[in-house]
Amino acid sequence: MTTKLVFVHALSPLHAGTGQGAGVIDLPIAREKATNLPYLPGSSLKGPLRDGYTGARKDEIFGTASDNATGNAGFVQFSDLRLLCMPVRSLYGTFAWVTSPYILNRLAREIKNLFTENTPPSWIENPDVDQCFVVAGSALKSNLPKSAKRKDIYLEDLDFESQADQAELVTQWADWLKKRIFGDSPEWQTMFVERFCIVNDDVFSFLLNTATEITARIRLNDETKTVADGQLWYEEALPAESILAGLMLIAPPASKTDLIQSITTELPRLWQKPIQLGGKATVGRGICRVIVK
Repeated sequence: MTTKLVFVHALSPLHAGTGQGAGVIDLPIAREKATNLPYLPGSSLKGPLRDGYTGARKDEIFGTASDNATGNAGFVQFSDLRLLCMPVRSLYGTFAWVTSPYILNRLAREIKNLFTENTPPSWIENPDVDQCFVVAGSALKSNLPKSAKRKDIYLEDLDFESQADQAELVTQWADWLKKRIFGDSPEWQTMFVERFCIVNDDVFSFLLNTATEITARIRLNDETKTVADGQLWYEEALPAESILAGLMLIAPPASKTDLIQSITTELPRLWQKPIQLGGKATVGRGICRVIVK
């Protein structure tokens, strides 16, 4: 079995829905039950990749769509891709890529269980609710002189005090992530590091509910050009610049392990260019970069 780390970088708002919602939002995004963490189901990545694959081994690699016993599972398996960094409006630096210790430590645990080299940095502690960890020289910090009573980072409607005591560890995490997510662009690597921000787990949970993108949609009556009866609804999406992470496993049966090399050679062509993931494709949702390491 071969395991790969998968990152999804949303270039437009990403809607991985769950159908009709019971609350104010008619079409909410998928979230984990216990953590409320948004995620992209593995099937939402596997489907577009299967459609884009034109080789002779499509059914072997991705499985067959069959309701009877003649179908077979594919050699390639995808985990759900959970939110890793949430883009959040910032007074300085335009926006921040926000994450939390739980998110990073959970990712590190999964990677260290499967990989022995190039694993993430060490455990990171939870900051206080009114504090956040950023790198030295962060673009998110106010350029005004810092006083004992003044916060220097402003995200959405929240204000924080930056903490320098964790700057080295935060820089290690930012450097580890930038090489994998923006490995082909030094400019975007720098931008990511300057806007990387770690907040308290409880604060991040709050932002998961307040920093998503909510869009009101309508359908017009063709004749009157007014809103048709009952045709106003609200859709939720992860904002553009959201970053998600998951795993891809290549696990052919023992008699076909020689296919691993050919599969790892063929598949990268599928994500050389951005692909569409999730729903609402006709209104521009879900244009994403897929990075496999």
